[in-house]
Amino acid sequence: MSEAILEIEHLIKKYDELTVINDLSLSVKKGEVIVIVGSSGCGKSTLLRCLNGLEDIQGGSIKLNGEPVLKASKNISEIRRKIGMVFQSYELFPHMNVLDNILLAPVKVLNRKKEEVKDEAMTLLKRVGLDNKALAYPRQLSGGQKQRIAIVRALIMHPEVLLFDEVTAALDPEMVREVLEVILDLADEGKTMLIVTHEMQFAKAVADRIILLEEGKIWEEGTPEEFFNNPKTERSKEFLRSFTYKRKETVNEYADL
Repeated sequence: MSEAILEIEHLIKKYDELTVINDLSLSVKKGEVIVIVGSSGCGKSTLLRCLNGLEDIQGGSIKLNGEPVLKASKNISEIRRKIGMVFQSYELFPHMNVLDNILLAPVKVLNRKKEEVKDEAMTLLKRVGLDNKALAYPRQLSGGQKQRIAIVRALIMHPEVLLFDEVTAALDPEMVREVLEVILDLADEGKTMLIVTHEMQFAKAVADRIILLEEGKIWEEGTPEEFFNNPKTERSKEFLRSFTYKRKETVNEYADL
């Protein structure tokens, strides 16, 4: 990791009079994995949507390789291609099979040759263990399979940064691991990622840096070791105590990932 690929300076996001992101600054290095945690309503998902140009901002700046990220930019489609986002709700087209869901954007948006993209899509599907589901429809897939397909759909656009917004929140516990293992593999490859999650053991395993968001601000940040073993603020300590209580029965669930 060396140079910053994504730079956020004094970011402000409001909905009418409600400030959701409040003077937030963050620099993300190429190849870095940042996990964003915090209580519901603290601004985690809104931050990711701002980074991908899905939300207007009311102050500050977001830059990808020095290029402004703005919803109203003429080149916002090109910027979104470089900042891939995987949502909690999969966003797969139900009337299209898996392969067609994956091929749609690179063929229509990037004007790539269908056969070339098809070969790459099958390689990616094999990588996530779903090459046998290429002709299946979303209704025939489990939640974990749909989420892995959504990750493949993001990867095939060759993004420079990947954003994951609570991608395991809608999954049954037994399906969570298969999705997290794919993300861990991407981290091992050196992909630049920002991940919003409530899976603390996964955060500990995958993150280079963990950020606690509170009231739209970065309350604390540090390495997993610093954050979990030596939190600096009372809010961080309270957050970790609360989470451990809620999930004590599965606290070691991902310890061997």
